Amino acid sequence: MAGTVTMYSTTWCGYCRRLKGQMDREGIAYTEVNIEQDPEAAAFVEKVNNGNQLVPTVLFPDGSALPNPSIAQVRERVGA
Repeated sequence: MAGTVTMYSTTWCGYCRRLKGQMDREGIAYTEVNIEQDPEAAAFVEKVNNGNQLVPTVLFPDGSALPNPSIAQVRERVGA
């Protein structure tokens, strides 16, 4: 694995749960940050999504971020 990703999420987000399950099955390591509990994380998500708190937002090792990426996009970005 080229590196781990950071997933910004909330507890109620179904898309977040789905992507976490897919990444677990694929063996892609990630750190999860709940934006409802971390104001700095919420501000980061807003910054990279034109003022919107879109979750999941995934931050990749190269510094790029994608809102609600597919598992194929995650695999491609981490070289899995």
